[in-house]
Amino acid sequence: MGILRKRIDKQIAAYQRELIETHYLEVDNMYHQIRGWRHDYRNHIQTLKAYCAQGDLAAISRYLDELDTDLSTVDTVIKTGNPMTDAILNSKISLAKSKGIEVHADAHIPVKLKLSEIDLCCIIGNLFDNAIEASLPLPEGKRLIRVYMDMKGTQLYISFTNFTAGKKLSKVGGSFQTTKGAGHGFGLERIDAIVERLQGYISRNSEDGAFTTEILLPQR
Repeated sequence: MGILRKRIDKQIAAYQRELIETHYLEVDNMYHQIRGWRHDYRNHIQTLKAYCAQGDLAAISRYLDELDTDLSTVDTVIKTGNPMTDAILNSKISLAKSKGIEVHADAHIPVKLKLSEIDLCCIIGNLFDNAIEASLPLPEGKRLIRVYMDMKGTQLYISFTNFTAGKKLSKVGGSFQTTKGAGHGFGLERIDAIVERLQGYISRNSEDGAFTTEILLPQR
């Protein structure tokens, strides 16, 4: 039993390292693009001024269209007050939209969080990945993920709801089972482990057409 437990722990650790590396690569790429665009800002202005001096309205229009397209790839849609939360949410929202999934997010984190950025990355990243995966069987136009994050007193409240194609899920051994195949259950186990270690609370609820996860994490 001890050997099996160690093997499972090693698999979970490897899966989680890969997940964290993916999140940070997404974040680094996003901010790299933002820094690059800001660096080029003066050059863009000078180019537009030159077109204006020539009276070339067609060239100005084309250039503005190109800038609009470029800027839309790094546009920050969520500002929670916490930089790491912003980075994770925005990268995952961008991923969801690329898969035809609408995201309604309302997130406010007005204080410095007690939990580490690694723990936050693991929780939000896994919740979002699970919600995205569960949304894909639905036809585009019906794919929707709702995210809500805020402080409730001294606790951080996190809620993820996604619409699903299936009926209400059944619990096995007191837990909902992942349907994504071998290896994907590690993310759920990791969330549970973090919440338990931080002495928080987690609730999962399945209804016909929707699945909700709620988490409370003490911040004092």
